[in-house]
Amino acid sequence: MLRYIVIAWFLLTTCYAQDAARMDQVVQSYVSKGQFMGSVLVARGNDVLFTKGYGSANLEWNIPNTPRTRFRLGSITKQFTAAAVLLLEERGKLNIEDPIGKYLPDAPAAWDKVTIFHVLTHTSGIPSFTNYPEYPRLKPFPATPEQLVALFRDRPLEFASGEKMQYSNSGYVLLGYLIEKVSGETYQDFIHKNIFQPLDMKDTGYDSNSGIIAHRASGYAPGPDGPLNAGFIHMSVPFSAGALYSTTEDLLCWELGLLNGKLISAKSLTKMTTPFKDNYAFGLAVHIVNGRKVIEHGGGIEGFNTYLAYIPDDKLTVVVLGNLQGSAPEQISRNLVSLARGETVVLPSERKEVAVLPEILRRYVGTYELAPKVNMMITLEGDQLMAQVSGQGKAPVFPHTETGFFYKVVNAEIEFTRGPEDTIVSLILHQNGRDTKAPRISDHVAVRKEIAVPPRILAQYVGAYELQPGFDLVITLEGDQLISQATGQPKIPIFAETETKFFPKLMEAEIEFLKDDNGTVTHLMLHQGGVEIKAPRK
Repeated sequence: MLRYIVIAWFLLTTCYAQDAARMDQVVQSYVSKGQFMGSVLVARGNDVLFTKGYGSANLEWNIPNTPRTRFRLGSITKQFTAAAVLLLEERGKLNIEDPIGKYLPDAPAAWDKVTIFHVLTHTSGIPSFTNYPEYPRLKPFPATPEQLVALFRDRPLEFASGEKMQYSNSGYVLLGYLIEKVSGETYQDFIHKNIFQPLDMKDTGYDSNSGIIAHRASGYAPGPDGPLNAGFIHMSVPFSAGALYSTTEDLLCWELGLLNGKLISAKSLTKMTTPFKDNYAFGLAVHIVNGRKVIEHGGGIEGFNTYLAYIPDDKLTVVVLGNLQGSAPEQISRNLVSLARGETVVLPSERKEVAVLPEILRRYVGTYELAPKVNMMITLEGDQLMAQVSGQGKAPVFPHTETGFFYKVVNAEIEFTRGPEDTIVSLILHQNGRDTKAPRISDHVAVRKEIAVPPRILAQYVGAYELQPGFDLVITLEGDQLISQATGQPKIPIFAETETKFFPKLMEAEIEFLKDDNGTVTHLMLHQGGVEIKAPRK
């Protein structure tokens, strides 16, 4: 009997070793492309299946990332804030069904029907201050919780509370303010004593711009020639919506402690993990992905992107903490979840291309609506099918079947679907474990017509326009060609559609120059990906 147990254990550990090798290979595929630096961890229950650091915690000193490296979490902070609110409810200090104004005497009348539940689920209607045009000018400076709340307390609600879900950093800042008022302690002290200490999370805390924090990673942003130091944000500004730091190992302690009843009651945990609208619960997104329940949340803050996922059926935790801004942590997380569950992950470099006749490719040309104001445009350039999402550049897609195509630049696929009489009626974008169906709204792609504008008028637009502090869009004139260049990015020619509206041919975007009553150019408006940014001329 012992002999068979040993053999079974050998086979099991060999399987885990193979999984770990493939996990490493998947993460390395992002590292090799300059898309990821950070640390990852995969565990089933208490058993760590894979843990490793990649790249540098500090590039200037060539200090490597390790499982003990501390990273800013960004919005993963929100689940700690939500748990703190539930702890206060368990202690009889508040009721999440009450209007938040019951506990905040200075609450405006507009919040009379806004409950704590609404704030926890992003259904309050309170506008997010991080979307304000002036936010980039505010974030480098320290702010108290009272000052942060003052930024949005007198703004009208964007919709009636409970009507819909709209992500709001203001809401989670307000919850931190509520925690301080109800507990009589600072947010930092309350979560340290009531969450970090009980769960033995010794490498987790509230980040500081001035404090010395051992093993803390520096944050970076991608640049045309490699990583750049990320922009500055004072850590009092994200507060209870995004100011914590942690490690992969501590976040495993958090997941096991929270979801196994070591911190809050079963009743509170049910509240916290039950989605209300748009798959959002309390500081957590709860999805069904490929037939399995996934409890997850990402985070993004200057220099860092993070992702934390838990799959209850498999007791599986995946933590990906990155100190290079970008979408890689979420993509890596989903791939590691698949591998841990014994599923196959095919990297873009491993997909095999097949030949498809040009007359078939031409049938796919058209405009497909992914979301309101966000389209995917499919064009055919020679024999190459190209895909372009609103606000992004074109990218080639390659067939692996007659109707299925894949990108080589990102881990995503497009599948075209047929309707009556074999017509193409929609496409499905497969990315990050999600399937987004986009109906075909036109069998054409709108082509912008370029007009000639005299150089003397083009010269009026030359200058630097501040999109946000430290990030400008510089307009120059080279001969008769107007050129745009964002900080740290390559030059992009822009072409006139009208005398004041210009567009790049490399991506779906528009630049509009704005004048005052005297005809002087004072701003530009960047329209890209359904977002508008008004940038003053410096």
